[in-house]
Amino acid sequence: MSRIGIHSFVWSASSAQADLERTLANTREAGFDLIEFSYLDPVNVDIGRLAKRIADLGLGGRIIISLKAVGDIFNPDQAVAARGVQILNHTIALTRDLGGRKVGGILSTGHGLQTASPTRDQWNRSAATLARVAETARAAGVTLNLEIVNRFESNLLNTAAQGLAFIEDTGSDNIFLHLDTFHMNIEEADVGLAIRHAANKIGYVHIGESHRGFLGTGSIDFAAVFDALTSIGYSDDLSFESFSSEIVDENLSRKTAIWRNLWTDNMELARHARRFIGLGLETSRRKADLVSASQRP
Repeated sequence: MSRIGIHSFVWSASSAQADLERTLANTREAGFDLIEFSYLDPVNVDIGRLAKRIADLGLGGRIIISLKAVGDIFNPDQAVAARGVQILNHTIALTRDLGGRKVGGILSTGHGLQTASPTRDQWNRSAATLARVAETARAAGVTLNLEIVNRFESNLLNTAAQGLAFIEDTGSDNIFLHLDTFHMNIEEADVGLAIRHAANKIGYVHIGESHRGFLGTGSIDFAAVFDALTSIGYSDDLSFESFSSEIVDENLSRKTAIWRNLWTDNMELARHARRFIGLGLETSRRKADLVSASQRP
């Protein structure tokens, strides 16, 4: 049975202890099983206290990051690439300390619009670097999950098929795909088929609407998404992601072009998302059971 999570930025972009406590309480109140964080800084956050609170509430924890240009691991500048490795290793340790088992996000390259195609050398450099980082992650009991994002946020991995080819080139069995319905809706020819093709290499899923607002009010065919996840037997974690100018993280808002207010009541948004995802998964399972029953003699 999949655990269903929510991105912390639905609640707050603040790392103040009181705001983090409220974020965890809201996550539990809205019925989620996981809380997903970005950019936690141990200098400003009591990680031990946060981990204990997560455990006390019966939640799971995740960290999703996006490498910045200053830590782009496929940059030919060795100092920049080394900074990226340092960021990734730090995130792995932080995830472990929070009691988490997955690091996801844009890990293979810097996050942001590029103006040229990646070279084969850049692809190979990124793959080789992540293969080494994946061993550090394995030792910490953590997997790496590469988010496949749209062409305006990365020039390296835009489709699940590209992600599969990249993982094969790393040679690592501790690297998986992090698929996101918002990005897949832009880049994939057939979202359901892409999910089925990726099958056992999917380690994490983001559920987000085409406009990043309320689920079911955009253009994504979520029935096809849930049917595909059910058909491959996916039972791992997935999380709801939605951004609005109501709650602003300046860096993320610029990178993902969050220029308008898609919602103002985050609890209403979150509760709706929890019901929507739960019902979607249950409906797909029931449909699959009916099909299976009809095939019996």
